[in-house]
Amino acid sequence: MKTRQLGQHGPAVSAIGLGCMSIGIADVYTSSTRDDAAAIALVQRAIDIGMTMLDTADIYGTSEALVGRAIAGRRADVVVATKFGFVNPEAGRAVDGRPARVREACDASLGRLGIETIDLYYLHRVDPDVPIEETVGAMADLVQAGKVRTIGLSEAAPDTVRRAHAVHPIAAVQTEYSLFSREPEDALLAVLDELGSTLVAYSPLGRGFLGGRFRSPEDLAPNDWRRGNPRFMGENFTRNVALADRIDAVAREKGCTSAQLALAWLLDRHPRVVPIPGTSSQARLEENAAAADVVLTGQDRQRIEGVAARGVAAGARYNPQMATLLDG
Repeated sequence: MKTRQLGQHGPAVSAIGLGCMSIGIADVYTSSTRDDAAAIALVQRAIDIGMTMLDTADIYGTSEALVGRAIAGRRADVVVATKFGFVNPEAGRAVDGRPARVREACDASLGRLGIETIDLYYLHRVDPDVPIEETVGAMADLVQAGKVRTIGLSEAAPDTVRRAHAVHPIAAVQTEYSLFSREPEDALLAVLDELGSTLVAYSPLGRGFLGGRFRSPEDLAPNDWRRGNPRFMGENFTRNVALADRIDAVAREKGCTSAQLALAWLLDRHPRVVPIPGTSSQARLEENAAAADVVLTGQDRQRIEGVAARGVAAGARYNPQMATLLDG
């Protein structure tokens, strides 16, 4: 597996990583599982084929604990990234970036992961009630204490990233980026270039559209959270399936799957992008990993741009309630 670097001084990671949300939350996606043995085997297979970047979060149910069990005895082979920030809304706040919470959450994640140091520790969402300088200052203290190697932000606006970076180098910013969601190209990528930070792309397959997983909303499980996402509702769903079909046609001409084309496009788009597709299937895992070897030509780029121009996906990324948690 080819590698890329996290930030200017962070560790090298596999060009394609593994998003570990679905292995810990059984009802988040239609294909999710609560089979712990299968989840552990999936993570271990990822390591075997060179996927060294494992991305989880404290809010992902049992994910951290399962990742910890999977990497036992193989710590040197992986780069562990996890996130904190989301809390129980019943506590009066959806996101908590207060310094005391930073320290508490880190210790809890270290315990679940069974490791001494987190390689990349993210703030999952920016707390609007706490200056980013305070949150990042507390995260920087964790680096000094040896509990965290590098720090990152998730779904942070460019100005927030700049302010955070002035306190401590931001190795990576995680955000949604795919042929369906190209917002990082507006301003974020330029800022990350300037700062020497990496973009970790979550939902790089358009939340499943680019994997050819479904043809109608009925293909989603009744409790699949995507049923409430604007891109999966009404006419938006129909238009987005049609877009995925056009991308798939380009992939077939290229001799790869649409998922591989989408991941290869991200890698080709910018040298500081690391996509982290999630899956609970070993076959899909290996399909995704093989995308690192797909090389796009100038003609390929033109064909992709012709069918998936910016802004062509129908519907907002999140519903109004979830959108309030995005920074900026």
